[in-house]
Amino acid sequence: MAVRSLGRGVGRLLGSLRGRWGQLGWPQCSVSAQLRAASGPSGSAPTAAAATTPPGSYPALSAQAAHEPAAFWGPLARDTLVWDTPYHTVWDCDFSTGKIGWFLGGQLNVSVNCLDQHVQKSPESVALIWERDEPGTEVRITYRELLETTCRLANTLKRHGVHRGDRVAIYMPVSPLAVAAMLACARIGAVHTVVFAGFSAESLAGRINDAKCKVVITFNQGLRGGRVVELKKIVDEAVKNCPTIQHVLVAHRTDNKVHMGDLDVHLEQEMDKEAPVCAPESMGSEDMLFMLYTSGSTGSPKGLVHTQAGYLLYAALTHKLVFDYQPGDVFGCVADIGWITGHSYVVYGPLCNGATSVLFESTPVYPDAGRYWETVQRLKISQFYGAPTAIRLLLKYGDDWVKKYDRSSLRTLGSVGEPINHEAWEWLHRVVGDSRCTLVDTWWQTETGGICIAPRPSEEGAEILPGMAMRPFFGIVPALMDEKGNIVEGSDVSGALCISQAWPGMARTIYGDHQRFIDAYFRVYPGYYFTGDGAYRTEHGYYQITGRMDDVINISGHRLGTAEIEDAMADHPSVPETAVIGYPHAIKGEAAFAFIVLKDDTGDADVVVNELKSAVATKIAKYAVPDQILVVKRLPKTRSGKVMRRLLKRIITSRAQDLGDTTTLEDPSVVTEILSAFQKHKDKQAAAK
Repeated sequence: MAVRSLGRGVGRLLGSLRGRWGQLGWPQCSVSAQLRAASGPSGSAPTAAAATTPPGSYPALSAQAAHEPAAFWGPLARDTLVWDTPYHTVWDCDFSTGKIGWFLGGQLNVSVNCLDQHVQKSPESVALIWERDEPGTEVRITYRELLETTCRLANTLKRHGVHRGDRVAIYMPVSPLAVAAMLACARIGAVHTVVFAGFSAESLAGRINDAKCKVVITFNQGLRGGRVVELKKIVDEAVKNCPTIQHVLVAHRTDNKVHMGDLDVHLEQEMDKEAPVCAPESMGSEDMLFMLYTSGSTGSPKGLVHTQAGYLLYAALTHKLVFDYQPGDVFGCVADIGWITGHSYVVYGPLCNGATSVLFESTPVYPDAGRYWETVQRLKISQFYGAPTAIRLLLKYGDDWVKKYDRSSLRTLGSVGEPINHEAWEWLHRVVGDSRCTLVDTWWQTETGGICIAPRPSEEGAEILPGMAMRPFFGIVPALMDEKGNIVEGSDVSGALCISQAWPGMARTIYGDHQRFIDAYFRVYPGYYFTGDGAYRTEHGYYQITGRMDDVINISGHRLGTAEIEDAMADHPSVPETAVIGYPHAIKGEAAFAFIVLKDDTGDADVVVNELKSAVATKIAKYAVPDQILVVKRLPKTRSGKVMRRLLKRIITSRAQDLGDTTTLEDPSVVTEILSAFQKHKDKQAAAK
């Protein structure tokens, strides 16, 4: 097979390792076989035969995972992962102290599980399809090529002083070399922390210093939506304040030259000198694999620590069963690798399963609103996993951009990142999926490592309800709590969403601050992991996420999730996006303030506003109607697509002079736009009085 270009200069690094090996397949074991049976021939619903066999049914497996975690996870870990040394203890966890340990005594290497085992069986299978920013210029990378590139990069890191346990910052856009960088760290036992290649120099420096990274890996420049991103300049600015950085390894995405200083190393040239073979480091199950930073509304970013075996097993299993992954599928998760979704469902889960994973470098609307669907047609994508915010954006452009392209290869659609409103869910299912694809609305967090609640896996023919995550994954035992810390029993109830026992994929600590980890996740409800989200349990026992607990407002004594109001408003055909926050009210205590984005062809905005008020009154109650509704051009979003509601709250409560950390904003100019619109809104109100 001809060597393909990975961008300027990288292609020549890929060598000529050849061989003929068998096909990929999941190993056999009692629980593994039951899972396959309970998931049916396509992995999404059990067969009729399985449904009549209680030991292999979805309820039976869920019960076993909940009540006998060692018996459930032990065989799966043994037979799914490639081990150097077997483990002696399946789990040792205590939520009261924040102690979480899985597969103790076991040793393995994650890069071997993601690469070597597949190269031995089928070296020319495609591991990655790099959907570059330039439309129609995809690059296919085989498992053989990815392994060789990983080994060269691993040897380069070792020659530049990176040892087992050292931290490496990766500041790179979605690309095969970025994936190789993650796997190279895993191969030599270094800890990677991927920083989204859009964060400011200040944010990058803060993460580097917290992790005490030795090395940064970056590109000279990035490309996104046809625009050049000056990555090296941002790194240069950051490392001025990073005393632990010894080297900056610079790869090339474009042909443009950038300044190279004393710390800088031409990565491709150095990799070219290295051997394409690197002996993998044997790592303990609970050794650190990576750190990933999350930023809350307050406080410094948290470096959440994920470890080796448990994380990899959970990512692989959820990837296979939630999305109905089958050998030969092309799995298309369009998330950036800088976020946990990219880690688990672009890199580690798919590659552990021997899948072909798509790397999407561009944006949903470049060069036009058909980009996703043209990519689905050209690459024959089987599973498409994206964020509701992107779906709502594309919904504004209408159905024609979707129907223009052949989407018959699609079998599963997935939603991630926030609760998806009904209109977006219906559009994704009906228009994108032609009402024939399974649609999984997934709930999980950076902290959980992988999907925790989703419609699949399930029993044969089990229903999927719009806009609802529904079913806990194996080993996830939810509990709803009231304000006094009591468990809320029964159905048709709401509460704080907690999880009552550990699962293999969850984060182990916050780097350098285990007490903060305990305080954030285990202190509020002792003995339980507190997700920070609220949830509603239906009469059938399904779970619907109602939004962050700090997104709950109390109007005249009625507790109401802002997501519920948003959902009611977003059903309006002229309203693709909404954000609702609570603000102080002299009589009600709190009132709702709604920000709405209208479609371009919307007529009279005042008519729409009145229709929205009527809709909320009808669907929820009159008390839920927002006191104020402000039309804006767009909402303030992070680069991962989440609406920064705390900024909106500060704007309307006259605290705009202190917006806090805005480095995660995709475009900071949106704040000025909203401030201007809000001022006009206030002036109009004053004039009316």
